[in-house]
Amino acid sequence: MGAIYRREMGAFFTSGLAYVFLSVFYLLSGIFFCSGVVAVGTTNTANLFGSMFIIVLFLIPILTMRLLSEEKKNRTDQGLLTAPIGLWDIVLGKYFAALTLFIIAESIVFVYAVILGILGGSVVWSTLLGNYFAMLFLGAAFIAVGLFISSLTENQMTSAVVSMLALFVLYLMDNLAANTGNEFIIKIVMSLSFYTRYIEFTKGVFDLPSVLFFVSAAFIFNFLTVRVLDKKRWG
Repeated sequence: MGAIYRREMGAFFTSGLAYVFLSVFYLLSGIFFCSGVVAVGTTNTANLFGSMFIIVLFLIPILTMRLLSEEKKNRTDQGLLTAPIGLWDIVLGKYFAALTLFIIAESIVFVYAVILGILGGSVVWSTLLGNYFAMLFLGAAFIAVGLFISSLTENQMTSAVVSMLALFVLYLMDNLAANTGNEFIIKIVMSLSFYTRYIEFTKGVFDLPSVLFFVSAAFIFNFLTVRVLDKKRWG
């Protein structure tokens, strides 16, 4: 797994994708920080993290689009699959490389916290850390979804667009369920809602079942990716 991880981290930076991802993430989060925190004279970062859900929704597909689809396009996937390395090592190596880059991106919030301190604000670190880890769990689940979709196609743009659509549907699950008017459906969908569970964290509510939900979602989609690769290995 270590070799795959190092290979992917190197590919992120040599291809320039890491710089694009980080630049856009920092730009958009900076805009939300200035407009939602500094401009209104508050130290409450809940609005910032609520807005960053949208950033994650659109940028993670860009981060994951090449992870496996590029292997298929360049016909290097067969060499990878026949190498003396486990499928979980391949998947987790790529997964943790993307997750590492995401952690680097979201850690900008600590810079924002320092800026608030310089401006004279009193940062509630417990709330900030709660929100930080909420975004980490959300990103971990979304990256697994994007990696799975990347394993299904050799076209990077197709992977990115389908991943965006999939994550957007997850974002809209609450509204779609509410429009049905069926209480049973609403209850089921709300229990599977990524957005609702994430927003709970931004309100300062640390919910262990929600943490387990995101971790389970990441595991399930990584497992599905392994199954896709296993089918290709023996197909």
